[in-house]
Amino acid sequence: MAKHVSKNLKKVREIFDSSKEYTLVEAMEIAKKTSFVKFDASIDLALNLNLDTRKAEQQLRGSVLLPNGTGKQVRVLVATDDTEQQKASKEAGADIVVNSVDLEDILKKEKFDFDVMVAEPKMMITLGKYGKVLGPKGLMPNPKTGTVTPETAKAVEELKKGKANYRADKSGIIHSLIGKVSMDANKLAENADTLIQLIKKLKPSTVKGTYMKSVYVSTTMGPSIKIKID
Repeated sequence: MAKHVSKNLKKVREIFDSSKEYTLVEAMEIAKKTSFVKFDASIDLALNLNLDTRKAEQQLRGSVLLPNGTGKQVRVLVATDDTEQQKASKEAGADIVVNSVDLEDILKKEKFDFDVMVAEPKMMITLGKYGKVLGPKGLMPNPKTGTVTPETAKAVEELKKGKANYRADKSGIIHSLIGKVSMDANKLAENADTLIQLIKKLKPSTVKGTYMKSVYVSTTMGPSIKIKID
C-alpha cells in the first residue's frame, strides 16, 4: 500500500530537490515558498562545523548584528543600578528596566515576560543564584553575546536593531535566527552571508581538515535546504 503523502509534502517536492545545493538567494526563496504554517515563521541557519567543543578554543559563541534585522520584536529586560544607564536604556527601547532589588523579585516568578536580559557586570552575583532557571531558557546574560556590559543602553539598541546570537552545540552545529518568512529573499541572503563570513573568520587555528562541512536553511516546521558554500 502506497504511503500517504501529505499535500504540503507533495508541494515541497515539486518546489525543490533535497539532494541539490542552492545559492543563498535561491535557498531563501525556496524556504519562503515551502513555509505552509499560518504565521510568520522564523528562518534558521544551521552551520555544520568541524569542531571539537570539548576544547576551549573551539567553543564558538557570540552575537552578530544582522544588516537587515531578525524581523522579530524582542522584549529586553535591563538590570542595572546605574541611574544614567537606566534612563538611557529606557530611551534605547528597553521594555523592562530594574535595579538589583527588583531583579530578585522578577527572578522568583515562575514566568518571565522578556526574551533577552542585559545586565551590568555586578548583577552576575545575583544572577548566578538563578543559573539553573535562566540557563535552560537561554536567558542568562553572557559577556560573549554582549549582554553583560556596563553600557546597557548600547546593548539594547543593538538587540532592537537585530542582533542574533550563535553558539556551537556539542556536535559542532551552530543554529541562528536570520529572519522571518515575510522578509525579502535578498535581505535574508545578506543576513545569512553576514553570519557565514563571521563564522569563517572565527575558524580556530587548531581545526584540521574541512572547517565548514555544510550549511542549511529552514523555516519553522519547514524542510532543510542545503546551501552552496565556497
